[in-house]
Amino acid sequence: MTSAKTVNVLGIGGSLRPGSQSECALRIALAGAAELGVRTELITGPELVLPFYDPAALERDERAVRLIEGIRRADGVIVVSPGYHGALSGLVKNALDYVEDLRDDARPYLDGRAVGLAAVAYGWQAAVTTLDQLRTITHALRGWATPLGGSINSAETKFDDGGGASDEKSVRTLRLIGRQVAEFAVTRAG
Repeated sequence: MTSAKTVNVLGIGGSLRPGSQSECALRIALAGAAELGVRTELITGPELVLPFYDPAALERDERAVRLIEGIRRADGVIVVSPGYHGALSGLVKNALDYVEDLRDDARPYLDGRAVGLAAVAYGWQAAVTTLDQLRTITHALRGWATPLGGSINSAETKFDDGGGASDEKSVRTLRLIGRQVAEFAVTRAG
């Protein structure tokens, strides 16, 4: 299910800890998108250590430029954030603030892009409220949140380095989120 145009899906998220539970979840969702033949790109926690977003700044850090250009190229985006104290991480929120730099583009903000969302937190309350915040931000940035979102309780589900998890339902959910992003992007590109 691919089109003549190369379709790009960008994954953003994780935490500062390489191989974090949220990064593992993001990789699974991107693998779901890749199953449809789209090109995927990943920008994770350590690459998201950016200066606080300043709309008046005249120059951008090279990591910020990579993020902005990655979003600009993306036909779909997947965002996975850890949930800290009932909210998305500052790292992910700051990265999403940089979407403001696309305000004057032909496709401003996340306009016309499917955005798959998931939150990974130690407890259901933080996982659910973080996902809700990600949906709100996506809508504010004109993105199309996929019908399915993922709230994953890391007290119950443990991810591994091999692309799996202790709970197969979480893996299926994340892969489906990735597929929904890719399907939307391929349909729009066709």
